[in-house]
Amino acid sequence: MFDPVISFTAGLIAVLAEPLGSAPLAIVVFTLLVRLMLLPLGVMQARGERVRTRLAPELRKLQKRYGRDPERLQREMAALYAREKTSPLAGCLPSVAQMPFLMVTYQVFVSSTIAGQANTLLTHGLLGVPLGQQFAGTVAGFGLISGPTMVFAGLFLLLVAVAWVTSRRMRRTMSEDLQPAALRRMLPLLPYGTVLVAMVLPLAAGIYLLVSTAWTAGEKAVLHRPALAGA
Repeated sequence: MFDPVISFTAGLIAVLAEPLGSAPLAIVVFTLLVRLMLLPLGVMQARGERVRTRLAPELRKLQKRYGRDPERLQREMAALYAREKTSPLAGCLPSVAQMPFLMVTYQVFVSSTIAGQANTLLTHGLLGVPLGQQFAGTVAGFGLISGPTMVFAGLFLLLVAVAWVTSRRMRRTMSEDLQPAALRRMLPLLPYGTVLVAMVLPLAAGIYLLVSTAWTAGEKAVLHRPALAGA
């Protein structure tokens, strides 16, 4: 069912690679195009965050008033969000919407054939590392200390840097009323999960993940600035 999508994506990356002269750079451009297409969801997310910040005092009042009646509390909170035309899940939309693109990119670079033809994208690489190569395979083939392994190490370090920026912002904007306390401690650690994900992805999908998370960090810095000022 997904074969046409995979074939289209592989063809698009190949077409982008021709004038750019680089398949890795084509993946970067492809990722930017995807995120540009999803920008309206980012704007919606920013609006939702500002609304939730404004509604925080009213939500606390509802929790105090109906804390012993969870069903009534959920109804009242749902009604409040409905009046403001937002949802507590609005902040998840960009992340959820881009997951299919990451999965398709993954499939493009783990498939030896696409549409019955040899997958020529697998012949491309970054600094000598094939774009379809995974970290474990690189370590097994070249050793832990080697040039190809260092390519992955650079990718992981960049992901850590982006995760640090994202985590720092989360700590600044997180409500002290968020319960339980363990959740407040855990949430800022979630961005670092991208490093673990990249360890099991082909290099190409890791590049997609890096560019996408960097876009998200920049998008939040720009679109969510009013929310930060009002927090």
